[in-house]
Amino acid sequence: MQSEAGTPVELEPGVVRVIAPNPSPMTFWGTNSYLVGETALALIDPGPDLPAHAEVLLAALKPGQHISHILCTHSHVDHSPLAARLARETGAQVYAFGTHLDGRRPVMEALAASGLAGGGEGVQPDFTPDVRLAHDAVLEGPGWQLTALHTPGHISNHLSFALARPEGEAVFTGDHVMGWASSLISPPDGDALAFMASCALLAARASRIYYPGHGAPVEDPAARLDWLTTHRRARESQVVEALRAGPGTTAQLTARVYTDVPPALLPAAERNMLAQLIALVEQGQATASPTLSATATYALA
Repeated sequence: MQSEAGTPVELEPGVVRVIAPNPSPMTFWGTNSYLVGETALALIDPGPDLPAHAEVLLAALKPGQHISHILCTHSHVDHSPLAARLARETGAQVYAFGTHLDGRRPVMEALAASGLAGGGEGVQPDFTPDVRLAHDAVLEGPGWQLTALHTPGHISNHLSFALARPEGEAVFTGDHVMGWASSLISPPDGDALAFMASCALLAARASRIYYPGHGAPVEDPAARLDWLTTHRRARESQVVEALRAGPGTTAQLTARVYTDVPPALLPAAERNMLAQLIALVEQGQATASPTLSATATYALA
């Protein structure tokens, strides 16, 4: 179900999507912003700091409606920057798990401390929510109840939001589960083992539909999760086979494995490769020389 950027579309009663005008190879048709509720609304993922998008979101409000909560699934520049502007204009508080440094596992903390930086995927470094949401925290308003689910993997502070409905829950999955592509996992913010654990967490829920941060609704959540986890395991097997051919750097192994990726997406593929190599080292299947890093030479254990 596609629509033009800036055109409000009601996906189901009480759920309106507005697409931001920021299409790209990494954002598909642009960021999906969602207005949820009846009168006092939750805005999920305000999007990039584009005044025109702010105007469209406010214009989408019907008489008697206002934005009471601003929720960010995570702090990438295509999801969270507009939150501050809209908070000033609406008086609503901004809710999220925390900054982009929150939620990291110790191995990622150590890699960051050693100098490993992200791969240019666009963290908003100054993002700090007004209210930090722990896993399973519940927010409510007229016609809506949302449960925060900590789903790290794409980035450590990633939340999904489960909307309770009599006909079955809908989950706003941000960039964790999308129908048009798999998620970029770029250490130290991205974490392949955390991503798989978050998939398992979502798979344990009987969700009716997913509303992702980019692209169309995912109408068969279980099938999509199965595809994502199968895809990740297949990539892991490909990386192991590439290592059987001999040790290599992240760039060399990316060239061996990602033979079908357009050149413009190879930098993202290299970040995904690094995430997979870190996971293999943690699991004892590979070694990194001289130490675990983006420039290490990797070999089978």
